Order: sequence, then structure tokens, then C-alpha cells
Amino acid sequence: METEVAAAAIGGDFSLWSLFLRADPIVKTVMAILVIASIWSWAVIIDKSLTFSRIKSKSNKFEDQFWSGKPLDELYRKMGDRQDHPMARVFAAAMEEWSQAKNAGRSESLAISARDRIDKMLNVTVSRELEKAESSLGVLATVGSAAPFVGLLGTVWGIMNAFQAIALTKDTNLAVVAPGIAEALFATALGLLAAIPAVVGYNRYSSALNSYAVRLQGFADEFSAILSRQLDERSR
Repeated sequence: METEVAAAAIGGDFSLWSLFLRADPIVKTVMAILVIASIWSWAVIIDKSLTFSRIKSKSNKFEDQFWSGKPLDELYRKMGDRQDHPMARVFAAAMEEWSQAKNAGRSESLAISARDRIDKMLNVTVSRELEKAESSLGVLATVGSAAPFVGLLGTVWGIMNAFQAIALTKDTNLAVVAPGIAEALFATALGLLAAIPAVVGYNRYSSALNSYAVRLQGFADEFSAILSRQLDERSR
């Protein structure tokens, strides 16, 4: 009730759009930055949600085929150029080295050299794929940590404007103070609206990335052991 009376006494429009239009240029800039940061972070969140969902689904299907008992060469031929997820690309990179090792000879020294190359290729490919999956997570970390402080800048500037209005008019009436305070609080709210989803998204997808990294590295280690065993058998 008191709010309605105060608003009526002020006679101003306190809608969000009106607050933005009435704001100081500095506060407007802060608000615009926060809105852009929020849109950007939501774009990253949606992209990562779709990406990790797709990776998980395709990895499950690939592992079912990998552990089905079919020959690795047959699986590699059937895959062809359809290497559309990290686990498939790790598999293809190792199989390419394995194919070259099979044609190189059967000596023990060649088997050891081939094993080292396969291990290095697996490690490099795993690192490259995890780096791709991690891309844009830094945006969420930056927005989550910086947005509240950017909003605080707008808050401080809005309060400064409110005090300047008091000094110029020499009047502490609510009609003088309210616009600057409202702008300040709006900037704070925008900072929190940008930061909270970014922090939640970063924590969620960092956890998903760590989980998938363990899974991908585990697959690479198991695959390396399989190929190493086959190389040992060939060198005997």
C-alpha cells in the first residue's frame, strides 16, 4: 500500500524499460553489458546441454558396438568417416596407427615402437577432444564471477546520481531519490540474473566434462591394452 502511494506521489513510470531509458549513460552501458553477457551465457548453456547429451548418447552406442566382440578392423571399416563424437575419433586415431604397425613387420622392437606411438596418439587425441568439449566454459566462469561486480558498478553509480540529485535540489523527497535508487537496484538485479545461471551452468558442465574425461581416458587405456596385447601376439 505504501509503495502504491509513493509511486502515485512520484507520478513516474517505474517499469523496467522506463528505468533503462531514464538511466544515466554509464548505468545504461552497464545494463547493456549485463544483458549481453546473460544472453551469451544462456547460449553457451544451451549449446553445452545439447553437446553433452549428444556425446553421451553416441558414446553409449559406440561402446556397445566396441564391446560386442566384432573384429576391430570391421568396426573401423564400418565407421568410415562417421567420426562424429570424441570416442569414435580416439578409436579411429589409434586404429590408423595400428593399421600402419601391422604392415611394418613382426619384430619385437617394431612392436614396442608401435605401442609407444599408439599410446602417444591416444593421449594426444584424448587431450584434443577434451579441449574441444571444454571450449566456451570459460565464458560461463567469467560471467559468473564478473557480472555481480559489473552490476555493483551500476549500483554505485546510480546511488551517486541519487545523492547528486539531492544536492542539486536540496530536497530529500522520495521523488528526488527514488529514480537513482531504482536504477541502482535494477543494475544489481541484472548482475545477479546474469551471474547465477552462469555459475550453475559452469558447475554442472564442468562436472559433466570431468566425468566424461574419466570415461574417455578409461576407454583409451583399455583400447591401448587390447592393441598392445595384439602386438605382442604378432611379434612372437
